[in-house]
Amino acid sequence: MTDTPDTPDTVSPAAGTDEQQIRRLIESWAAAVRRGDLDAVVADHDADIVMFDVPPPYQGIRGMDAYRESWPPFFEYLAKGASFDFVELNVVAGADVAFVYALLLCDTPEGTAANPDNRLRLTVGLRKRDGRWIVTHEHHSFPSLP
Repeated sequence: MTDTPDTPDTVSPAAGTDEQQIRRLIESWAAAVRRGDLDAVVADHDADIVMFDVPPPYQGIRGMDAYRESWPPFFEYLAKGASFDFVELNVVAGADVAFVYALLLCDTPEGTAANPDNRLRLTVGLRKRDGRWIVTHEHHSFPSLP
């Protein structure tokens, strides 16, 4: 597994390549998710964020208010011992558009024991605005079980 230390809540655009900046941004976001820190989770996200998530609504979540409202139930799930850890994290960056695709271990210890190969699939779309990477889209999914 990739070690993802807690990092600052926002990512400075000054240091590193675009890929490094984006990797730090995503690792910082994941650390905020694990802490249940809603303000840090939404940092570096566009006001018009679109997210397709595992739970409903299946047509997606649109806008910052809806995005913020979607997180507290997941924080409760994590507080019960569930994990949210990168197994794989890949970054592809262009001049002003980038995407991330990743696999995460996201389950309770009991769920992992019952289905050890199950992984959360994460895709994130970003745009560079005024020299800063901003998350504009997230897609979270699990594979269908047979």
